[in-house]
Amino acid sequence: MTTYCIIDDEPIAHRIIEGYCAELPHLQKTGNAFNAFEASVIVTKHKVDLIFLDLNMPKMTGFEWLKTLSSPPKIIVTTAYKEFALEGYELDVIDYLLKPFSFPRFLKAVNKFSETEKESLIESPNISVLQNNRFFLKGDKKHHQVDTRDILFVEAFGNYAKIYLEEEMILSHENISTLEAQLPKENFLRIHKSFIVATDKIKLIQGNQIHLGEHKVPIGQTYRSRVKQLLNGE
Repeated sequence: MTTYCIIDDEPIAHRIIEGYCAELPHLQKTGNAFNAFEASVIVTKHKVDLIFLDLNMPKMTGFEWLKTLSSPPKIIVTTAYKEFALEGYELDVIDYLLKPFSFPRFLKAVNKFSETEKESLIESPNISVLQNNRFFLKGDKKHHQVDTRDILFVEAFGNYAKIYLEEEMILSHENISTLEAQLPKENFLRIHKSFIVATDKIKLIQGNQIHLGEHKVPIGQTYRSRVKQLLNGE
């Protein structure tokens, strides 16, 4: 099942896209947003695989909002303005739908998303698929079996990442974004561009730091809202 949301300031656009999506049973809606602020709430609170994103919205354009996300979902742009197409492809959007678009054209865009997802599921040479909280991770010319329940936090280290466990540290050949996608979102939280923490291992939060055992991890300014939501139990 693919979860999606619609971000557009025109109600009729929501109805058209919802109608098209209703013909595709593998798509499940998580929310509707009519501006960038509502969109931020949806992608923070829900797992969203795909966004149908309008560009010309009040206060903040679709692309301006997209650039604020550290790990954005996949994007299909829906707009009446074709002059933004080049910027869209530079931001690695899946497809660019020019309004008004037909169902066949819409379906072609969704199929492009599906093909992209299939490619991303191809096993990485350095990390295995997560099963029963465990996966194999390549590091130091060895394959380490890691139990996610033993992870304290992950730290970016150039194009690599350090995985801090209860009793050891593993230098992984994967970068932090790849590991973020692999780790279960209900147990791990990106709190800095260079740090992901295991939420159940947090000892205390003080100022702009999170304490995990004997370690102190900084909270990035753009990630403070995520920590606040954690504190509020959201």
